[in-house]
Amino acid sequence: MLDNMDTMTLWTYSLIAGAVVIVIVAVLLIMLIAAANRVNKSASNIWDAGKQIAGNTVSIWMLNVTNRVAGQILEGAQSIDARAAAIDEKITALAGALGPKG
Repeated sequence: MLDNMDTMTLWTYSLIAGAVVIVIVAVLLIMLIAAANRVNKSASNIWDAGKQIAGNTVSIWMLNVTNRVAGQILEGAQSIDARAAAIDEKITALAGALGPKG
C-alpha cells in the first residue's frame, strides 16, 4: 500500500494522524486539569473543615489546664475554710472567757 503512494500523500496522512494525536492529547490534558481542580477544591474543603474542627476542639485540650487550676483553687478554698474555722473557734473561746460571769 505504501509503495504506490507518493510523498505528498504520505506527508498529508502523517500530518492528519499527528493532528488527531495532538487533539486527543489536548482533550486528555484538559480532562486532567479539570480533575486536578476538583481534587484541589475537595482538599480545600477538607482543610477548611479541619480548621473548624481544630477551632472547636481546642477548648477540650485546655480542660486539662482548667482542671489543674480548679484543683489548686479548691485546695486554697479548703485552706481558707480551715483557717476561718480556727479563727471562729478562737473568737468563740475569747467571747466565752470575756463574757459575763455570774
